[in-house]
Amino acid sequence: MSKSSLPLVLNGERCRFVVIGGGDVATRKVATLVEAGAAVTVVAPEISASIHKLKQDEQPDEGHGRARLNLEERAAADEDYQAGDYVVLATDNESVNRSQAEAARTAGAFVCRTDEPRENDFAFPAVVERLPLKIAISTSGSSPALTRLVRDRIEAFIPQDYSRLGKWMEQLREKYRREGTSSERGRFWRRLMRSQAPDQVLARREDVADRIAEDLFAGKDVTRGEAFLVGAGPGDPDLLTFRALRLIQMADVVFYDRLVSPAILELLPDDCERHYVGKARSDHAVPQDQINQRLVDEAEKGRRVLRLKGGDPFIFGRGGEEIQQLAEAGIPFQVVPGITAASGCSAYAGIPLTHRDHAQSVRFVTGHMKDGSCNLPWSELIHPHQTLVIYMGLVGLPEICSQLIGHGMPADTPIALVEKGTLPDQKVHTGTLSSMPEYVKGREIHAPTLTIVGSVVSLHEVLQWRSGE
Repeated sequence: MSKSSLPLVLNGERCRFVVIGGGDVATRKVATLVEAGAAVTVVAPEISASIHKLKQDEQPDEGHGRARLNLEERAAADEDYQAGDYVVLATDNESVNRSQAEAARTAGAFVCRTDEPRENDFAFPAVVERLPLKIAISTSGSSPALTRLVRDRIEAFIPQDYSRLGKWMEQLREKYRREGTSSERGRFWRRLMRSQAPDQVLARREDVADRIAEDLFAGKDVTRGEAFLVGAGPGDPDLLTFRALRLIQMADVVFYDRLVSPAILELLPDDCERHYVGKARSDHAVPQDQINQRLVDEAEKGRRVLRLKGGDPFIFGRGGEEIQQLAEAGIPFQVVPGITAASGCSAYAGIPLTHRDHAQSVRFVTGHMKDGSCNLPWSELIHPHQTLVIYMGLVGLPEICSQLIGHGMPADTPIALVEKGTLPDQKVHTGTLSSMPEYVKGREIHAPTLTIVGSVVSLHEVLQWRSGE
C-alpha cells in the first residue's frame, strides 16, 4: 500500500457500481456490494449461478421500487460507463480488463482491476463487522493474504458484543445530540469512554451504563473503581482468554500471584502499579485478609483493580473469598475464568484426563489443606476408572503415594508429575505409586508441579506433543 492511499468510507446506497465479469472473482465482489446496498450492474457473456441467485433473492429498493442488481449477459461496451461510476474489472482476460479500464476512465469513472492492483483508483478492503462498527483492512490489493490474516486476528479479538456497545452508543448519541454545547458534548463523550459504562454494556448491564451516562451528562463525579478477578491460566500466555487480555491491558493496579508467568505480566500497561501477593508453602507474602482489603481500598480510589491469579480463580484460588469482600463493600467486579492447571498441564503433557478405555471421571484435590496438613478423604479417592489430579502435592508426595496404596490403590498405578506445565521448560516425570517417592529423592523438581494419578498416564509416551522429560 503506497503512502498516497487514502482510506474512505462510502455510502453504498449512493454509489453506482459496474462489474465486468461473471466468474468467481466477480461473484465475491458482487456479493459484497449487494450486502452494502449498492446499485450494481453486472456485464459479462456468462454470469455465474451464484450471482443469479443473488438476483433471485433481491428485495426491491424500498425508495424507488426498482431492482438494485441488474444482470446483462453480453460483452462489455464503452457505453456502459458514466462519470462517477465505480467500475470493477474482474474478468480473466487481461486485454479486456485493460481496454475497459481505459474506456471507464475516459468516461470519468473510477477503476478497480482485480488482476492489476497497482493501477487501481480504489480497492476492496477486508472488513470486520460489529454493526454499526466496521473495521476495514487493506493493502490496496498488494497482499491479500496479509489482509486476510489481519482481518482474522481482529475478528477473533473483538467480541460480537461490540455490536451491542455500538448500538448503545448510537442510541445515546441520538439522545444527547442536541443537548448542551458542542464542547460540553465533547467533554461528555471523553469522560464516558474513560468510565465503566462501555465495559458494563459489554457485560450486558445496559441499565448500569445508562445511569453512569446520565450522571456524567449531569456533571456528577462518577469516578468509581472496579475490580477484575482474572484467571491467568497455567502459564503460557497463549492460553489467556480474549476477555482476560482486554482487562489486563486496562488495569491501573494489579495484585498478582506467584504462579502468574513473567510473559503474562509483560502484557500489563507500562504505567500499571504492580503488587506481588503470592503464596508459597508456609510463606505468604501478604495474608489473605489483607489482600481482600487492599482490593477494596484501591477500587474505592476509583481505580481499575486487577486481581491476577494463576489457573482459574475459583479452583483452589480463593477467588470466592476475595469477591465476597468486594461484594460486601459494594465494589463492582467481574470474574474471568482461566484454564485451570489440571486441564492445561495435562493437555500439554499429552495425558487426557478422561478416556473411554481408562477413566470415566476425574477428581481434583489439593495436596495441602488450610492448616498445612495432607488430610484427604483417601478411601473416596480410590476408584478403578477415575483420574486423580492433585494440586500443590509435591512436598507431600511420599505421604500421598503411601496413603493411596494403603487404602487400596494398586502400587503399580501410573503417576505423572508435570513440572512447570505449559511453560517452555516444562518437564514430565512418570512412574508408579511405588516408584515415584524414590524417583523424586534423587532429582530437583521445582514447583509449580501438578500430580496426575491413573491409567491415563500410560498414554503420555504415545500422545506427548510437547517436549518433556
